[in-house]
Amino acid sequence: MIPTRLTRTILLEILKIFVVSLVVLTTIILLIAVARELIRKGLGPMAVLQLLPFAIPISLQHAVPATALFSVCCVYGRMAADGEVSTVKSSGISPLRLLQPAIIFAALLSPVAVYCSDTAVSWGKPGVKRVVLLSVEDIAYKVLEAQHSFTSDHGFSIHVRDVIDRRMISPTVIVRGKSDDAFEVTASEGQLLMDEERQALVLKLVDSKVVRGEGLQGIVPGESTFEIPLGNALDDEDIANVRPSELPLRLISRERSRQSERTHAAIGQLAAFTGFALLKSRPEEIGGTQASGIHSSLVASERRLTRLQTEPWRRWAEGFTCFFFVIVGAPLAILAKTSDYWTTFGMCFLPIILIYYPLYLFGLDEAKNGDLPPYGVWAGNVVLAGIGSILMVRVRRY
Repeated sequence: MIPTRLTRTILLEILKIFVVSLVVLTTIILLIAVARELIRKGLGPMAVLQLLPFAIPISLQHAVPATALFSVCCVYGRMAADGEVSTVKSSGISPLRLLQPAIIFAALLSPVAVYCSDTAVSWGKPGVKRVVLLSVEDIAYKVLEAQHSFTSDHGFSIHVRDVIDRRMISPTVIVRGKSDDAFEVTASEGQLLMDEERQALVLKLVDSKVVRGEGLQGIVPGESTFEIPLGNALDDEDIANVRPSELPLRLISRERSRQSERTHAAIGQLAAFTGFALLKSRPEEIGGTQASGIHSSLVASERRLTRLQTEPWRRWAEGFTCFFFVIVGAPLAILAKTSDYWTTFGMCFLPIILIYYPLYLFGLDEAKNGDLPPYGVWAGNVVLAGIGSILMVRVRRY
């Protein structure tokens, strides 16, 4: 009965500190992230309010592991400093029993962290992009009024002589992209309008001159309209060009199968091209431009397939850092015997930064390059598990 009551008491203490700390740290990260986006993009107040819900899972993604470590460091550091660990051991209870609540807490929290990470990717980041996308009209006008020049991440730039009552005076608009889509247009004046339904920025220009491609140009007197597509929403039918790190887990398996089919198709295409070149007695074509293009497509397809295979392992490894942080932090806090929360947290977090993150980044890079299997991203977690096991043996002898 006593061990059960003790386990419940410790678990409640961990949960109380965790909830309070998570709210504080998430709020700090949220304010920093929104402030950065506000400064960098020039978002208005309404856009910032729309941005907040989408930024919450992104903030939780980074806050949960650190908060889990902080909460167990606080509880076990105080217990060791107050002599409670020695008292429990003298009553015949193993000190390892004290660590069970932390292990249970971390084991239950880790899948939640994985879910937060997946939500941040599948809902949070696309939502942030969508808010910024739909605010591009206001952002452009604010920057043009202040600097008379605006360059967008969506592949276009605008230069004006002045802006009066949301009218651009002598605007020059340059749209970058494929040769067929790229153009440059100048006008005496113009306006910007956001078409939310089409996710496009509409230019209404007066007396414009358009230059397309290789010197193809024309003069359009009067009012004319040009459209700049801005759509970047995640679409199940158009995910072949989306980075694996931006795909939700529910789509990765299906996209991995599709990418495997694309890779095999590229291999077959390259083999067929090489075979026909040999049959036609034109071996020089094997190293030609067309063959190089097919080979480049094959290499890119194989690289994306490798990253698609690595991404689920990475997502789960990141989520379970909560578990392995706690496995190291809880016994280390007992051995440190200090009730100073920040000292205990620093003693636990500094070694984790120096050991875990370099190993994690090394495993991730090697796995993405195909030099390690996908589960190589767990290298840092495995090392933390080993260190935690050693610390637990020392706690047992406490």
